[in-house]
Amino acid sequence: METRALGDTGQESTVLTFGSIALNWLEQAGANQLVELVLDHGVNHFDVAPTYGDAELKLGPKLRQYREEVFLGCKTQEREYEGAARKIDRSLNRLGIDTIDLYQIHGLEYEEELDTITADGGALDAIREAKDDGKIDHIGLTSHGDPELILDAIDRIDDLETVMFPLNPVVAGKDGDEYDYEAVLERCEAEGIGTLGIKAFAKGSWPPTDELAEADRPYANWYEPVDTPEGIRERFDFAAAQGLDTVVSPGDPKLVAMVLDAASRSEGMDEARQRALIEEARHDDSPVPEQLHH
Repeated sequence: METRALGDTGQESTVLTFGSIALNWLEQAGANQLVELVLDHGVNHFDVAPTYGDAELKLGPKLRQYREEVFLGCKTQEREYEGAARKIDRSLNRLGIDTIDLYQIHGLEYEEELDTITADGGALDAIREAKDDGKIDHIGLTSHGDPELILDAIDRIDDLETVMFPLNPVVAGKDGDEYDYEAVLERCEAEGIGTLGIKAFAKGSWPPTDELAEADRPYANWYEPVDTPEGIRERFDFAAAQGLDTVVSPGDPKLVAMVLDAASRSEGMDEARQRALIEEARHDDSPVPEQLHH
């Protein structure tokens, strides 16, 4: 599988990152098999979070077995020092490892959160301290929120090394600053900040719960995904063609094999097809940013 430099981190990540939330829906034996399948396809970048149910615990056994082959991203939704420091240690303990390669401020949504995170006694102090102690190697940020807020965070966090944000034809076709994640991508490329794309496989928001109960949704995603091999291949190729360093796989384990296949066979996408996909999606509901944040 193709690899790309993850900004200036020194990491060469596969163009597909394994979204390890998928493991939460599986028993341990199934989780082990899925990790083996992902590794068999050459994927070397995994992403997990303490809010993803038991995903950290389910990832642990195979992560420890293949630790040298996996660049691991983890996250925290804590905004203050004490909570973030506890979460770092908790994740290390649940994963059963000594160091997390990339530790990300998770799901930034509001300016006030950024103020808290970056203030004295904020989460960033705990993350930097953990880096000094060798518990983490790199500092990142994830957001489904306003691109302007992400750009502000880049301004205010001078040691930020990666950003994870949504990018797909639906978002690319929307007008307005609140959808301008391309500006984030350009800024990251200019500053050597690694880029990870999420929601690449989002088709749209789920129907209202009075039409389709949450329990009846066929996939364990926050949004309704594309779910055919052709659709997944197009969405992967589109995301990779935007210049993202790596694209995160969707959260439902039923989709992972198709995504692995698409990433393994990817031959890029020309600009004409990219524009056509954007036009096709232009009138779809964007699953960002109204969609449930996680």
